Amino acid sequence: MKKVFTVGVFDYFHIGHLRLFENAKKHGDYLIVAVQDGDFILKYKPEANILYSTQQRIELVQALKIVDEVVVYKNVDDIIKQIDFDVWAIGGDQTHAGFQRALDWCRDNGKTVVRLPRTQGISSSQIKNELEKLR
Repeated sequence: MKKVFTVGVFDYFHIGHLRLFENAKKHGDYLIVAVQDGDFILKYKPEANILYSTQQRIELVQALKIVDEVVVYKNVDDIIKQIDFDVWAIGGDQTHAGFQRALDWCRDNGKTVVRLPRTQGISSSQIKNELEKLR
């Protein structure tokens, strides 16, 4: 069985997130999704406007039949070492230093990395901005 792993915040859950999961699953048989811990996000981005708690985001992701397993993570470069997977599916916008360290770890440990395209016309930031305009 080939296991695919992906990570994200998945707040303001939208069709782009679903497409990420669908495209990731095409690379294997079993999809593991890591949801980033909300308290950890706020520790480094106190201005972040998080709509759903960590537990609520886990429930949203777990409810999808395409997802086989959900875990919580803080740092991507730590969780990547703790999960048993074959393919790491990441979005094109996931490029910060932690992702670079995780990419290096994957390369050094024989893991396949696939970069998946964003769904055009939708993003969590866009949704947040539109909601702010309604206030």
